[in-house]
Amino acid sequence: MTAAEDLDTLAATIAGCRICLDRPQGRPLPHAPRPVLRPSATARLCIAGQAPGVRVHASGVPFADPSGDRLRAWLGVDAETFYDQSRIAIVPMGFCFPGHDAKGGDLPPRAECARAWHGRLFAAMGRVELVLAVGQYAQAWHLGRDRAGSLTETVRAFRRHLARRPAVLPLPHPSWRNNAWLKKNPWFEAELLPELKERVRGLVSAPRG
Repeated sequence: MTAAEDLDTLAATIAGCRICLDRPQGRPLPHAPRPVLRPSATARLCIAGQAPGVRVHASGVPFADPSGDRLRAWLGVDAETFYDQSRIAIVPMGFCFPGHDAKGGDLPPRAECARAWHGRLFAAMGRVELVLAVGQYAQAWHLGRDRAGSLTETVRAFRRHLARRPAVLPLPHPSWRNNAWLKKNPWFEAELLPELKERVRGLVSAPRG
């Protein structure tokens, strides 16, 4: 069985996942599951975000919101390239919208997803050379003990993680809620984004069959 066939089977199984309802860790998911991810057997770049928001839950299209617009600008790619599954995989920490907290913000990604599926997914996506770990939950999973004490420290030390295989490049979440963080950390635009764009350009320059 090829990696692509194995990944197709795995993706189909994940599409019907109900762990967060049938065997939840804590409270069950407050709505019907709708896993949103785009795994790929050929992509050399993987975006590891947090979890779908309410808009993505409704559309089924990852990063189809203003955060996605900013992320695409950071990567230096257009929407056509971003959604070309042969070039870019999208595997968030939580596959379903986790619901809102008491203040109206999004709850953290469900822990069930990563524990049940991430090891198998990344084993099947054997061509991935760079993982973009977007947000603290993705950084905790993909960097483990190498993560620094804060998101700022982790992102600022991005060069040390590029020697990993696959390489990991930590990013803040592209949400508007991080506008103040971006203003306080001008090195992000001056130092990290040029490195990010250069690496992404090399990885998505042509589809991999």
